[in-house]
Amino acid sequence: MDYLKQFSLEGKIALVTGASYGIGFAIASAYAKAGATIVFNDIKQELVDKGLAAYEELGIKAHGYVCDVTNEEQVAALIAQIEKEVGVIDILVNNAGIIKRIPMCEMTAAEFRQVIDVDLNAPFIMAKAVLPSMIKKGHGKIINICSMMSELGRETVSAYAAAKGGLKMLTKNICSEYGKYNIQCNGIGPGYIATPQTAPLREIQPDGSRHPFDQFIIAKTPQERWGEADDLAGPAVFLASDASNFVNGHILYVDGGILAYIGKQP
Repeated sequence: MDYLKQFSLEGKIALVTGASYGIGFAIASAYAKAGATIVFNDIKQELVDKGLAAYEELGIKAHGYVCDVTNEEQVAALIAQIEKEVGVIDILVNNAGIIKRIPMCEMTAAEFRQVIDVDLNAPFIMAKAVLPSMIKKGHGKIINICSMMSELGRETVSAYAAAKGGLKMLTKNICSEYGKYNIQCNGIGPGYIATPQTAPLREIQPDGSRHPFDQFIIAKTPQERWGEADDLAGPAVFLASDASNFVNGHILYVDGGILAYIGKQP
């Protein structure tokens, strides 16, 4: 057996939600390099255009669409359009997500629902939309971007932790219901990743010291660094490829060891 060939995504069509930039962009770019045809969406045309330009800079021909992943009708129309214009989706990565850092007692129910809607309901809607064609085709890969907050709690992220904990269990349940159709559903739980969104937390302070949150993360991570978006590329390709055909209902934490570590003694 050619084991390296098992990791190839040649001839596969991969849909990565919210992949105009950041983690989704890094995963989609890795898929393209592994041979896949890339499809992505975002909520606004300007974000889709930004993503298309970024992929083009890397020499990747991507297909971009505007779609609100929390809207079941829009998602159904998106999947139908992709199947007509590109082909049946082999790989779905539920990457689109939001976070609202608000103390629980100050958070409104509407704010809580919005996070649940994007981070949990949307992956359900997306998976539900692609599953029928995957069943008909006889294979498929669904990868949910979970979080360390699928396992841990922290101040100000009650909605996010609830959504990501639910996404972990949705991942296991999709595996339970659809594994018999040769469909694998797994999750990736990123640690703290250096992205434009987390850049303010890594800024050097006026006195030359590290940002307090930066110090906190370095102290809690055995590898003593933030992750890079590219650190997720290998795990994402593995879970999308034939190399993981008997891996199902698993959450792969890519966190530099945070979940394994109690921290240094003061």
